[in-house]
Amino acid sequence: MSRILVIDDDKHVCLSIRAVLEGQGHEVEAVNGVDAGVALQQQGAFDAAIIDLVLPDKDGLEAIREFRKSFPETRIIAISGGGTIVKKNYLPAAKAMGADQTLEKPFEGEQLVLAVAKAINS
Repeated sequence: MSRILVIDDDKHVCLSIRAVLEGQGHEVEAVNGVDAGVALQQQGAFDAAIIDLVLPDKDGLEAIREFRKSFPETRIIAISGGGTIVKKNYLPAAKAMGADQTLEKPFEGEQLVLAVAKAINS
């Protein structure tokens, strides 16, 4: 199957995503920040990156921009539940910046599996 990188600062989200996708036969690595994700991608190519849009070190939109520039072949799934102070819908912006798929938190395992399949097969 595919190698998938998860960039999210919520360890419970990372564990849930890992459980669902590993159950589908994917190899999953999770990190809690953009810089760590970029460093991992430089070490070994991931087929897809699942990127939370609200992160402590860098904005997830910056991560998408960086992945599109440095790793254009990597498929991107943007995830977000909105900001904690100002509730905005970041997902349309992520799509406009090059995300292949978007998911609003909370999402079901089936939605995640479908989004990954669509992204990887696009």
